[in-house]
Amino acid sequence: MYNVRDNIKLGIAPIGWRNDDIPEIGKENTYKQILSDAKLAGFSGTEVGGCYPQDADELNKELAMRGLEIPGQWFSSFIIRDGVAAAKEAFEAHCAYLEKVGAYVAVVSEQTYSVQGIIDRTVYSDKPVYNDDEWHVLCSGLNELGKIANKHHLKLCYHHHMGTGVQTLPEVDRLMENTNPEYVHLLFDTGHAYVSEGDVMPLLKKHISRIKHVHFKDVRDAQLKICRAANKSFLNSFLEGVFTVPGDGNIDFKSVLAFLVDHQYSGWIVVEAEQDPKKHNPLEYALMGKKNIDELLKAYL
Repeated sequence: MYNVRDNIKLGIAPIGWRNDDIPEIGKENTYKQILSDAKLAGFSGTEVGGCYPQDADELNKELAMRGLEIPGQWFSSFIIRDGVAAAKEAFEAHCAYLEKVGAYVAVVSEQTYSVQGIIDRTVYSDKPVYNDDEWHVLCSGLNELGKIANKHHLKLCYHHHMGTGVQTLPEVDRLMENTNPEYVHLLFDTGHAYVSEGDVMPLLKKHISRIKHVHFKDVRDAQLKICRAANKSFLNSFLEGVFTVPGDGNIDFKSVLAFLVDHQYSGWIVVEAEQDPKKHNPLEYALMGKKNIDELLKAYL
């Protein structure tokens, strides 16, 4: 029998403390501080951030002292730009590390032509669009990466993302239709779906069978309206405060969680809220996000 307590784990991403795209943001926060704050807030684990040690033994020791786990880690693929051979070599090392730290998923996002990390390129109207040949290269390449992930007892979960070639619902549709479900799964991110589509439920309902990892990111409508009107970049949008933890913005997480539970989702739900830690205290917002999710979970426990 499906049981929420046994099937869903709650984690948090380090991005509220440290931002890998803007290294000076939160540079005072060490990975040990992030782990300790995550534990204090009541989460079961964190995804791996750029400031985490590449020595698996070191990380495992710190995790064990706090009773934490690693759900997964982001991987920027450049399959279209560099070819699948180069991507496979880098991904092999990535997955070997994740296997050593006991992770569950390898989060992959194709970054060829991406504008998500360019500070002066608007994310609202300047995203890349792949042609038919590029789509074929990407999908076949992801199948190859998925085989590597499986070999390391991981699931490759593709992250649809603002400012990339796989952002909109039709693009997610095309990726799912042209990849093998044995090798390529989907990461469902509420924030990116909401900003891109204006609603999170269509993507969730259409692709629930492929979703093996979930990011709970909330969106502040007022800040989104300002950033969209000003044609801000993805980075400047998060610095403006577009994103926040669940329950602090305008996304209906009650409906999202109900749908996941109704379809017996089993895996991690990771709070991921890009914010400036000097404006939004990371521990304060981690506690807030955990409290808000716990309130929603009470109906199923």
